[in-house]
Amino acid sequence: MGAESILKQRSIFASLRTWLGFARFPYIAMTVLGLVLVAAFFGSWISPHSANEIDLAMRLTPPAWLDGGSSAHILGTDNLGRDILSRLIAGARVSVTIAAYAIILSGALGTFLGMAAGYFGGWIDAIISRLIDIQMSVPSIPLAMLFVAVLSPGEAMVVFIIVLSYWTWYARIVRGEVLSLRERDYIALAKVAGVSTPVIFIRHLWPNVLNTLLVLATLQFGSVIVFEAGLSFLGLGIQPPDVSWGGMLSDGRNYIEVAWWLITMPGFAIMMACLASNIVGDWLRDTLDPRLKQS
Repeated sequence: MGAESILKQRSIFASLRTWLGFARFPYIAMTVLGLVLVAAFFGSWISPHSANEIDLAMRLTPPAWLDGGSSAHILGTDNLGRDILSRLIAGARVSVTIAAYAIILSGALGTFLGMAAGYFGGWIDAIISRLIDIQMSVPSIPLAMLFVAVLSPGEAMVVFIIVLSYWTWYARIVRGEVLSLRERDYIALAKVAGVSTPVIFIRHLWPNVLNTLLVLATLQFGSVIVFEAGLSFLGLGIQPPDVSWGGMLSDGRNYIEVAWWLITMPGFAIMMACLASNIVGDWLRDTLDPRLKQS
């Protein structure tokens, strides 16, 4: 391969990265996340139909741009005649709500335990580190099956399972950051000055790990959506009549040969939400990390 061909390929990849938002502000990814948030917060006003409105006369109607499609159902209907677009909007509310609660709770728990382990060290660090290792060794899906068998499935159960599975990521990363921060001179001076431990946590440690937490939370937004969709697809998450993207995939899998849009539309929504959160997370990491700025 000649030098001109290599340079041309590099130019193409650089243009693709710029278009996707890696090399500058991620406009497309931010737009996708904005649409998901608008659907979540204003879904009841912008939804063209009720998410559970059944119309058997319009069952399995294809999208509007295909033969037999209807402008009243832009993305088609499912096996019960329910509007796909309206159900996608309703599913966005469930996904965003669960992601928000799960990220906030798992982030708070993991950050507190990680800061305690990194700052105090000793037996506290040993116990928390072993808890992290134990939790990360437990598969999430069997754990979800265990809790669903004991308790009833639903939004609260999904949030609980996600928090139980995801707090370890925050704890490990924050612990590593605090292990480095506690050796800094300003931390030693604060101890000598008699500053209390809670004040050191809030005033000196928390601001220094906040950027890392923002990046991790953004990256986990898409991961939580995929995890929730997987649980709902298996029947372990959101239950009917509540709508979720994973539940839509589960309902449409039996009609994949005659109505491809039943799984394509929710699958595309999940993919775009996850991809957009990853791109925004990468951009935040590049923007907030001073070491990457220098390099």
